[in-house]
Amino acid sequence: MNVDVPDGRNPIEYVWGEMVPGIGPAAADFSLAVYAHTTLGLREFEAARLRIAQINGCLFCLDWRTERDGRRVEEGFADAVTRWRTADALDARTRLAAEYAERYALDHHGLDEEFWARMTAHYSQAEIVELTMSLGSWLAFGRLNRVLGLDAMCVLPGHG
Repeated sequence: MNVDVPDGRNPIEYVWGEMVPGIGPAAADFSLAVYAHTTLGLREFEAARLRIAQINGCLFCLDWRTERDGRRVEEGFADAVTRWRTADALDARTRLAAEYAERYALDHHGLDEEFWARMTAHYSQAEIVELTMSLGSWLAFGRLNRVLGLDAMCVLPGHG
């Protein structure tokens, strides 16, 4: 389905801001907070975000790269995230972030004691909660953008 967006309007701003004014702005604030207040390193943050984008198929999310202090992940990082099980370019935390994202999205009932033992060996409980909230945001809002066709209507700055 593609949401009808009035001509000349930004699809994200219209849908998230005006169509459901009691929910959209709060959702947008949560989505932005994930980026503004993260304590996670850029590589594990992007590994988790990209793996959710790959699963959701959100075109906008797949094209986006988080930037911190003028830095972004290297070219080819998204491919390494796709191959998180075998990619040499990922350290243990980054690999776990990609794995957690995939399992959170596709098999959250399968998160067993063995997984949590590996996760807690590399992440604090606060980091796990933060990562989980981030995953929830990306899963919900990236999927919303994809299902409603917003991802195909939006263009990243500099990609117009």
